Amino acid sequence: MAPNELGVARAHVAGELELEGPFVEGLERLDALARSTGFDVDLDWAAKWQLAKGAARLGVIGLPPKPPAEEIRLGGRLHSRKRDAAAISHHYDVGNDFYALVLGPSMTYSCAVWEKPDTTLEEAQIAKVDLIARKLGLREGARVLDVGCGWGSFVIHAAKVYGARAVGVTLSQAQADFARKRVAAEGLSDLVEIRVQDYREVTDGPFDAISSIGMAEHVGASMLPVYARSLFDLLRPEGRLLNHAISRHPAAAPRDQKTSFIDRYVFPDGELEPVSVMVAAIEEVGFEVRDVEALREHYGRTLRAWVDNLEANWSEAVRLSSPGRARVWRLYMAACALSFEAGTIGVNQVLAVKPSARGGSGMPPVRTAWLS
Repeated sequence: MAPNELGVARAHVAGELELEGPFVEGLERLDALARSTGFDVDLDWAAKWQLAKGAARLGVIGLPPKPPAEEIRLGGRLHSRKRDAAAISHHYDVGNDFYALVLGPSMTYSCAVWEKPDTTLEEAQIAKVDLIARKLGLREGARVLDVGCGWGSFVIHAAKVYGARAVGVTLSQAQADFARKRVAAEGLSDLVEIRVQDYREVTDGPFDAISSIGMAEHVGASMLPVYARSLFDLLRPEGRLLNHAISRHPAAAPRDQKTSFIDRYVFPDGELEPVSVMVAAIEEVGFEVRDVEALREHYGRTLRAWVDNLEANWSEAVRLSSPGRARVWRLYMAACALSFEAGTIGVNQVLAVKPSARGGSGMPPVRTAWLS
């Protein structure tokens, strides 16, 4: 009834279209078939008319079925605080137990850094948060803000390993509840504070450092100047920002929100921009960009590990959510793994500093300071 990406996704989420065997391998084969035949899932009107006539001959024309319950369409002003909170809740409040099955013990929902071939997912996630801490120059007593703190992995690492005083903000109540329990269990309640708060509502700067890990994708292109300005104002002079975000290739057009599986089922209102757009937004408010690191291949491997976790615990994942929700997460993670590996999307860490009045950066003279 909808011969495009959204229609295919609806059929799979509803259980009407199945893939047997390893899911990522199945999508790889479908992708290879589509490329070899020149098939485009977003058909032109002539092709749609031919499909409609064929459906009429088969006697299947009628009212379209209702979309699966897992599909969402948000109302209200785009990127208002209320709508952003609803978008975050849709994605992140699926259930902490469900995410634990997928993400593993680290409960870290962003690209890991795989330093060696035999690195485990847990080790790779620790390597990622430690790399960010070193780029930010964290030290004992440093005050750090983690925007979009998730389940608390980075703020816990910053406090436990570096002795930093950390504030984590999230729009997800479920995440905040989980993160607070983790903080208490680690004995770090005197160093770490978790808040349910929009980044635009944080007013208790200045901070020595700010991390934003997998959060900027939710901001939206129109709000990037507000986002960058808010973080700039919250930093002290010579304070550092680490912005870790997914990007799209400049040649790839923004996805069509009307027919996008990701927008309807996974990240409503999420927007990907080229890394050049993110860097420009950061620079235009006064930041000096000091380093950009691409981690694209690392995200492909991370997503494959998450799909493996989901498939290994499929029955439990279905029990904790629903058959449709489990299919949504498997489809989105598998498809994204292939997109990262193909280079149509990437992920980048942008390190920037707020210069002092005299232009000081406080940065080490060489970048090996955080690579050692």
